[in-house]
Amino acid sequence: MRMLHTMIRVVDLERSLKFYTEILGMKLLRKKDYPSGKFTLAFVGYGSEENSTVLELTHNWDKKHYDIGTGYGHIAIGVSDIYQTCKSIAANGGNVIREAGPMKHSQTLIAFIQDPDGYKIELIQKT
Repeated sequence: MRMLHTMIRVVDLERSLKFYTEILGMKLLRKKDYPSGKFTLAFVGYGSEENSTVLELTHNWDKKHYDIGTGYGHIAIGVSDIYQTCKSIAANGGNVIREAGPMKHSQTLIAFIQDPDGYKIELIQKT
């Protein structure tokens, strides 16, 4: 067994695709409209679906708002230079909500950013 993908619902698919591809550097792997269900699925990631866990962006055409909910935590992405990554994300219009630095009670370097729909993404310095 292996994990295939995580799905989040997004309000503006093009805005979200721009964020995940242009700011976070993921690739759009596939996208399909389902007119009878009034939704679109787009899969993005850093590698192919055959070899990597990816992110499914679900856009329900008639939905204008989602509540994140109290059970949701965050997506985590490993980065090689957390300080430069945060600078690049901010310079490209991304929202850094917790600057890079040590995690509380640890020396692990982390930062948090937020996508256009308010989902939190943790950046973790790879060692």
